[in-house]
Amino acid sequence: MELKDFIGKFVSQFEEEDPAIFEADLDFHELDSWSSLTSLSVVAMVYQEYGVELDTQDVRNADTIEDLFNIVKERKA
Repeated sequence: MELKDFIGKFVSQFEEEDPAIFEADLDFHELDSWSSLTSLSVVAMVYQEYGVELDTQDVRNADTIEDLFNIVKERKA
């Protein structure tokens, strides 16, 4: 599981944002397009792609994309 691949899959949940802004240290909660629906989309993507169950609290607790990646990576291990 690679961070770069995770970021690519994370980006696919956003239609209105420039993919170039998505870096590991991005605080995704600050994006104009971030919403509860996007949060659910990310939870579903993580389950579908990695077989890891997250809840919206996990997403809220992650400050950056890399934080979320680390949660997924830890649970996948």
